[in-house]
Amino acid sequence: MMGARELLAAYDQQLRTDAEMVGAAAVVRLGPLSVGTFPGGRGFVTYAPPDRTAAEQLPALIPRVLDLFRPDPAITQVEWKTRGHDEVPGLHEALVAHGFEREAPESLMVGEARMLAVDLPLPPGVQLRCIRGEADVRAMVAMQSQVFGSAVEAEHFVRFILERQTRQDGMQLWVAEADGQIVSAGRIEPVAGTDFAGLWGGATLPAWRRRGIYRALTAARARAALAQGKTLIHSDSTEYSRPILERSGLLKVSTTTPYRWSRLSGGASR
Repeated sequence: MMGARELLAAYDQQLRTDAEMVGAAAVVRLGPLSVGTFPGGRGFVTYAPPDRTAAEQLPALIPRVLDLFRPDPAITQVEWKTRGHDEVPGLHEALVAHGFEREAPESLMVGEARMLAVDLPLPPGVQLRCIRGEADVRAMVAMQSQVFGSAVEAEHFVRFILERQTRQDGMQLWVAEADGQIVSAGRIEPVAGTDFAGLWGGATLPAWRRRGIYRALTAARARAALAQGKTLIHSDSTEYSRPILERSGLLKVSTTTPYRWSRLSGGASR
């Protein structure tokens, strides 16, 4: 079984920069930064683990990043992804000064897929299903938006998911249903050229939590990852899903904190 240090090294080596730009409509390099434009009006900024020279450059590059996105009204938000194990003095202050808002930290969870891929019972009347059709995608996103409180972005995300499906890149959408209603959902995304698949979008309606549904859904996605030759799993987890993944054998190797610039919140004028 791999330890936390080994898992974090694999994460840093395989999952940062290029792997994070899969699906981008365009990618620009600004020094150590990778700056991507994604469907649905999203900008995204990331970078490899910075050495001292790169860390000193990052705060000064923030205005250049915004200069790329401000002229395009289709870009409604930009995420700058930070990691807790990077050392970048002054980055928080510089991001906030340029209109980025700090969001809640999440746990970087990494582990071996085989630790999750176990057979687990489901409550009576609950079934798991891998979905593809537009009607199912819309029902899934509606449920996730209800859980996350992000209904305003739901249509953008539906279009993003439907477009992703046309690429046939191994992404799978999994849902748990009860009496025809989607009560839990999440997707698995194999990362090309790596040992990893990502667990994303995990959400369960409050009334259906603590019944083992999310853990069974995670196990189904892990089996799907193994079937595609992916031996490692990663996830940016909230405090709700972190304990479930820990019980399955994943380890918290660091944290990630997104900073978000939004055109609608007035960041465009800063």
